[in-house]
Amino acid sequence: MSYLYVALGGALGSVLRYAFGKIKFDGVFPIQTMCINIVGSLLIGVITGFILKDHQDSTFLISFFKVGFCGGFTTFSSFSLDCITLMQKGYWFQSCLYIILSLSISFIVLYGAMEFVTSF
Repeated sequence: MSYLYVALGGALGSVLRYAFGKIKFDGVFPIQTMCINIVGSLLIGVITGFILKDHQDSTFLISFFKVGFCGGFTTFSSFSLDCITLMQKGYWFQSCLYIILSLSISFIVLYGAMEFVTSF
């Protein structure tokens, strides 16, 4: 059953990632990918918080949401490609800013979500 949960979650995450990536923004900064990774970090933080809080059998949460949905939705490979593409085009500042913002905000929202969920 876990494989089915992963497949369904992955399909949903991938479709939402594709739809979110279609939103157009002006400029060279890859805001879509950064936002997807931040939202994915927030979601996985909330899910992990629920699992830690309840200490229950969480096969569905882990399989569907953490592995499937977040795995299909988040975009680390796209993030890496965006960084290299910006560098190759000479946008070194934007690439470094993108790396710093994506990682730091993703870590902050993941930790914050876990703490928020486990606090009550």
